Amino acid sequence: MSQPDIPGDVDFVRMFYVGNDGVVRGYIVPADRIKSVAENGMNLANAMQSFMSLDDLSPTSYYGPDGAVRLMPDMSTFKSLPYEPRTGSVMCNIENHEQEPWSADPRSTAQTFLAELDVNVNAAFESEFYLLEQGDDPDPIDDSVCFDPAGMQHASNVVYEIVDALEAQGMDFVTYYPEYGPGQQEVVVSHDEGITAADNLIRLKNTVKGVAINNELDTTFLPIPFEGAAGSGCHIHLSLWDDGENLFHDPQEDEPYQISRTARHFIGGILEHAPALVALTAPSVSSYRRLRPHMWASSHTCWGFDNREALVRVPFAEHSDPEDTTRIEFKAGDNTANPYLALLGVVAAGMDGIDRELDPGKPVKTDPMELSESERENRDITRLPKTLGEAVNELESSTFFAEVFGEDLFESYVDVKQAQWNEFTGETTEWELTNLRRSF
Repeated sequence: MSQPDIPGDVDFVRMFYVGNDGVVRGYIVPADRIKSVAENGMNLANAMQSFMSLDDLSPTSYYGPDGAVRLMPDMSTFKSLPYEPRTGSVMCNIENHEQEPWSADPRSTAQTFLAELDVNVNAAFESEFYLLEQGDDPDPIDDSVCFDPAGMQHASNVVYEIVDALEAQGMDFVTYYPEYGPGQQEVVVSHDEGITAADNLIRLKNTVKGVAINNELDTTFLPIPFEGAAGSGCHIHLSLWDDGENLFHDPQEDEPYQISRTARHFIGGILEHAPALVALTAPSVSSYRRLRPHMWASSHTCWGFDNREALVRVPFAEHSDPEDTTRIEFKAGDNTANPYLALLGVVAAGMDGIDRELDPGKPVKTDPMELSESERENRDITRLPKTLGEAVNELESSTFFAEVFGEDLFESYVDVKQAQWNEFTGETTEWELTNLRRSF
């Protein structure tokens, strides 16, 4: 693959990576050195993979003060940053001293897994966030209601600048709207193939933060940033493709959504592994204040056609192009997740469902809490973990994800999340605002 040339107006390159903590981190190097760094790497303490999103080392850290790995820019991901003059960015993998992918690197682990599939994965991360006034105790920029034209108007200058910056980085803008909470926003970009979809989420978050700072605003991607606030999710839309054919679409199906048996098996795999999977897709204490009944965020292991209380929603495809737009939506995700691990986890679970031809059961047509306990039991609909601690315990006991991740990535991830749960004081809102908001 040919590598893009660095434009002459770029003097600095930001090198981004995401560790087990889900926090985007990195270095800046001179543009005239980036190709050398891409060959030789940048020294990185392997203990960074044992950092928590609280910005300190896990007390029981899998990786300690000794040892280093190499941060390796993927030059195919280079983009100029429209919101920061003279600056570009690249996404990074991490290698060991033998110039091989590091066994605890999320991006290269996901990249390798996706490359070894017999199908192509198309995905998009649908992210929500709040725009805030700056300050020690910032308020939302407005008190608009859901889809409010006044909210559109109030945020338009910032949002249009965000959209322009995303498109300048190669992401196709799909739609924007003020979300349910005051000051809450959603900017949607089109799907992309494989690891690029996860890269795009990192670019989107960085762009939102960069444009907000330039406009003297603050922002937060926390799942529940304020007491009583509407939750901010990060839903994952997925479809599988083979030689130009959408394997999730079956035009012979009578029902209007026309999803294939392959799609149903994929959903079955997600439901099978859901209790452990949410430790990857909803990996913060705050996440489980959002994954509750009646929150439209999903609280039970079920699926449905345009059911926003289901863990997996099948959206209605476009009339003019149903094959291209048939997909599933995984709802129990948020922006505290490492997108590479979230994508890896959802795809691996779904592919296991295809391999084992798992039946997801009948689609649920109501809020699962409106079903009786016996109905849920008969349909094998169970409650998702109620806390990060419960989710991490489910993940730790999952031999499936242990094999998918490999020992070093799996053990270091479980350690970081268990340590973060142990640090939790029990007072979620005060604790998360004090400890998490500066990371997300």
